[in-house]
Amino acid sequence: MNFTHPFLDEDGDKLREECGVFGAINASDAAAVTALGLHALQHRGQEAAGITSFDGAEFFTRRGLGHVAENFSSQEAIAELPGTMAAGHVRYSTTGGSGLRNVQPLYADLASGGFAVAHNGNISNAGMLREDLVRRGSIFQSTSDTEVIIHLVATSRYPTIMDRLIDALRLLEGAYALIVMTPEGMIACRDPMGIRPLQMGRIGDATVFASETVAFDVVGAQFVRQVEPGEVIKVDFDGNVDSLHPFGDHAPRPCIFEHVYFSRPDSVFDGRSIYEARKAIGAELAREKPVEADLVIPVPDSGVPAAIGYAQESGIPFELGIIRSHYVGRTFIQPSDGARHAGVKRKHNANRALVEGKRIVLIDDSIVRGTTSMQIVEMMRDAGATEVHFRVASPPTAHSCFYGVDTPERSKLLAARMDVEPMREFIKADSLAFVSIDGLYRAVGEKPRNSACPQFCDACFTGDYPTPLTDLGRRDDKQEQLAFPSEQVA
Repeated sequence: MNFTHPFLDEDGDKLREECGVFGAINASDAAAVTALGLHALQHRGQEAAGITSFDGAEFFTRRGLGHVAENFSSQEAIAELPGTMAAGHVRYSTTGGSGLRNVQPLYADLASGGFAVAHNGNISNAGMLREDLVRRGSIFQSTSDTEVIIHLVATSRYPTIMDRLIDALRLLEGAYALIVMTPEGMIACRDPMGIRPLQMGRIGDATVFASETVAFDVVGAQFVRQVEPGEVIKVDFDGNVDSLHPFGDHAPRPCIFEHVYFSRPDSVFDGRSIYEARKAIGAELAREKPVEADLVIPVPDSGVPAAIGYAQESGIPFELGIIRSHYVGRTFIQPSDGARHAGVKRKHNANRALVEGKRIVLIDDSIVRGTTSMQIVEMMRDAGATEVHFRVASPPTAHSCFYGVDTPERSKLLAARMDVEPMREFIKADSLAFVSIDGLYRAVGEKPRNSACPQFCDACFTGDYPTPLTDLGRRDDKQEQLAFPSEQVA
């Protein structure tokens, strides 16, 4: 949802979703429900949050930096957002893009009335579209690619707001899950390949949409179904629900990393429990990459379900050999370079009494830059582990994501620079192994990967991107022209 690469976590060594969305229509307390839903999606974006509501006559917006609870926990805050329809958004900031102007939902007054949009994903041709819109007179207020959608809708010549939105979406490449509010009601849609998730539920007469089903659990909604890839759903104020599939037939390619890491374990994605899928990945990893050891230890918290699966399949006892502190924030002051290198110990500490003298299997969901993995291996050795075997519940992350997930430049991905054995040497483990791509597919309930038509978006592992990457190609072309000016054709 932004042009520039966002920050990763404070160690720069964990992939993250950029954002989560929630919407409610025909709810007497729509803003309060939305705030609660966003709280359940906080893991998808922890640096800013926003809610826009509609009371039948006016739109109201409240946005702020920080967590949902910091901005929407008071009665006064919710009172600023009246109406029976509301949509909300949580996000991570980007380099040069952390100001309030980029906090969603974005809102504009169009000829047809107010228009608000909350977007999860990334438009991979937004730069090209933006340049064309600016040439034609559009004036942008943010650096977010989401604003491109608003301008495309505003300049469309179709008569109805639904047709104008569909007209705009036809021009987009990449990934999007959108919740749109207009004076006529709420529209929810996913890109034709369904790369980013979006779910539909009900609370009495109210219809709700969310990035993950866990939000429905928290607000007391009943899960109805997922918004299908390429589907556009409109809900009006009489409760009528209309579904369109205007983009033709496309083979779905939902993001497989939702199963690996992004979604909360208590969510359901594509009909499968995330928790059960992660346990199955761990079991698959144990079958593919066994090792003799005394304990299976997760890297908390994301490695826990896979470690349980690995332990159950291998028969090696599961133990919490690493204890995580839940009270470390991003604003922690680093008093010196030495303390900065000890950053991982602020969040994770070895359970020495358990680890000492043991051969251990460490389970984590992924390796990105490898620095955190190296520090955790070192921590285990310092705590007296005699052998440290590292097992990863995903294939090597060797490619950047351009669909709404923050990954570093490819040159900074450890798996893009090294094969497995040099990676093992880098993190200083006794052995290192990853689940295979086919094993991952099996674990999430699919047949082995169909290379001709993959069942998921797995580009971060395979480099097989399901859509064109127009802006990336244009950027590379410009860099090549700058690097080799003497070779330009006159």
